[in-house]
Amino acid sequence: MRQIVLDTETTGLDPSKGHRVIEIGAVEIIDRRLTGNNFHVYLNPGRSCDPDAVRIHGLTDEFLQDKPLFADLVEEFLAYLGSDELIIHNAPFDIGFLSAELRLLQRGKLQNPVIDTLVEARRRFPGQKNDLDTLCRRYSVDNSQRSLHGALLDCELLAEVYLAMSGGQVDMGLMDAAPADATGKTGTAARPTVRPQGRLRIIAASPEERAAHDAYLAAMGNSLWEKI
Repeated sequence: MRQIVLDTETTGLDPSKGHRVIEIGAVEIIDRRLTGNNFHVYLNPGRSCDPDAVRIHGLTDEFLQDKPLFADLVEEFLAYLGSDELIIHNAPFDIGFLSAELRLLQRGKLQNPVIDTLVEARRRFPGQKNDLDTLCRRYSVDNSQRSLHGALLDCELLAEVYLAMSGGQVDMGLMDAAPADATGKTGTAARPTVRPQGRLRIIAASPEERAAHDAYLAAMGNSLWEKI
């Protein structure tokens, strides 16, 4: 099963007031495994960012002015998403902004099924804080590099949180990823994971260890293990 963890950064809080998407990050999970096949772009919004937004994500107008437009990358973005399930924290925010961008291009809304991890976190931990930093602490995910919000970093953190939240980690190992290109996207190398070769080594208990174990069981009295 393929799932995409998705996040955006924006010029402000409300697309109905003309605010735009300035960063898109996406992380691919296949069968509960992070593949390293990520999607990441910065975008020129054609307008200035609100100062409050810049304090959150650190993306200035000067940094964004030479970046591509959403229209330039929309086909590549939609092809990457496909029809697979999206995992988003506070999904109405990101979906609302992406829908506004697609509407400007006279494109239809995203039809992908969506899991909102904020809704799930509120169900599990009612009345508590459930922002991404709090969930990272709750599920022992290292977020020490998150001094500012960033779409790709937040996706990587949310992917780990989601895997822990949805039944425990199965495989957090990344396949060997190719270096990022000029757009910031990374590909996945075809090299398989190297696994240890040879037979599993079995270490038997010494006579002293067995004697100590037997004495421990005898001290317990009426040990079920001894009956078996």
